[in-house]
Amino acid sequence: MTPNYCLIIPCRDEEEYAERTLRAIVNQSLLPAKVLIVDDGSTDRTPAILKQFEKRFPFIRVITRQDRGERQVGPGVVDAFYAGYDSIDPDQYKYICKLDLDLDLPRVYFQRLIEKMESNPRIGTCSGKPFFPASRNRTKSFEGELVSEGCGDEMSVGMAKLYRTVCFQEIGGFVREVMWDGIDCHRCRMKGWLAESYDDPEIRFLHLRAMGSSQHGILTGRFRHGFGQYFMGTGWTYMMASAISRMKQRPRVFGGAAMAWGYMASWLRQKPRYQDAEFRRFLRQFQRACLWKGKRTATQLLNAKMESQWRYNNGQPSRLDPPESMRGPRFETTSTGLHPRPVEAAVAEESR
Repeated sequence: MTPNYCLIIPCRDEEEYAERTLRAIVNQSLLPAKVLIVDDGSTDRTPAILKQFEKRFPFIRVITRQDRGERQVGPGVVDAFYAGYDSIDPDQYKYICKLDLDLDLPRVYFQRLIEKMESNPRIGTCSGKPFFPASRNRTKSFEGELVSEGCGDEMSVGMAKLYRTVCFQEIGGFVREVMWDGIDCHRCRMKGWLAESYDDPEIRFLHLRAMGSSQHGILTGRFRHGFGQYFMGTGWTYMMASAISRMKQRPRVFGGAAMAWGYMASWLRQKPRYQDAEFRRFLRQFQRACLWKGKRTATQLLNAKMESQWRYNNGQPSRLDPPESMRGPRFETTSTGLHPRPVEAAVAEESR
């Protein structure tokens, strides 16, 4: 298996996790062609750890950015990602992955994901499912109590998001704002691509800190998520349903309440929203379908509906197009389908 892929890793102050993540990368069954690590102004031992791996592995390159004072999630992470992305020719790589430096990945992680994408050219972005340790004692394997981060099957997760490069370019890349990792998946569906994550034991991975907890704690992260949903254009009813559902997960009740308050506070202050009105209409139609039909059914129906869009955008023949043997002057297309043309008309056209 030869498809090449590039990992772009924005990071800051990850001395606790960096070595574990990098060891998982260099031990992959399918090695990346390039690993770009963007150190976004680390003030701990992270730079020293990165230099050790850069010296040992020629496909690893470290880019150092100036210290901006503190960790910046959302737009800060995307800015750091683009410091790496803009330094390469993306057309040299069939796949590009935005990866965090606080993960423990299974050895076959990228091999299995790329196998899925090679077998279905419509998959634009995908990932495995993240889990995190329930206790403060950091487990070194998938044994013991681990907690799912509850990510939907219709999204690739932001901390390990693998993209087909042509899809990433077609959707315009990442938006430099909180909820960049939700907007991108919905934009994929707008273009007819599939965005997916898989709860496959072979590619489940360990998130060494709970999602959203990297800046000022998990409740701040949930509040920020509520703002992100507001910015993206999520409707009020869907947001409340999502917040109530999140109350079942840790931190119970308070996490979902923080999400709801983050959304409400943004609405009360009339903060700016994502400016693409067509995207917001598309998103709300999908969310209404999720509330009425369930997310899985709504996603399947939308993906089926948008397949023709993907085929058109990517030069693929429509499933409704006639086979090659039924094209030409001897057949004509009408409102009821493809039919043989009158013999005289066909012969006259062929003789021209």
